[in-house]
Amino acid sequence: MKATLIRDRLIFQDGAILEVKVWRVPVSVPPASHFLKYSLFYGRPGERIVGYDNERGKGDHRHYGDHEENYAFVSIEKLMADFRRDVERERGERI
Repeated sequence: MKATLIRDRLIFQDGAILEVKVWRVPVSVPPASHFLKYSLFYGRPGERIVGYDNERGKGDHRHYGDHEENYAFVSIEKLMADFRRDVERERGERI
């Protein structure tokens, strides 16, 4: 089985970018035990404001400005809701 990519990108009128990339992978990305590889980005060209991702060796984590912390992955639905909440908080509006 090959990795399957789901991708969505939105460019706001103020130039901010929201990009979601999620792959269903045949083998988990260590140290995660789930079968998703993801990169969720909100920011501007060259500036990440909010981000969630899981990279090999680092695991699930969240970026908020210059701060990085571990993220407890529960489900894709919760991940997307948490990301959306952070973006809405940053933008000061519902998206």
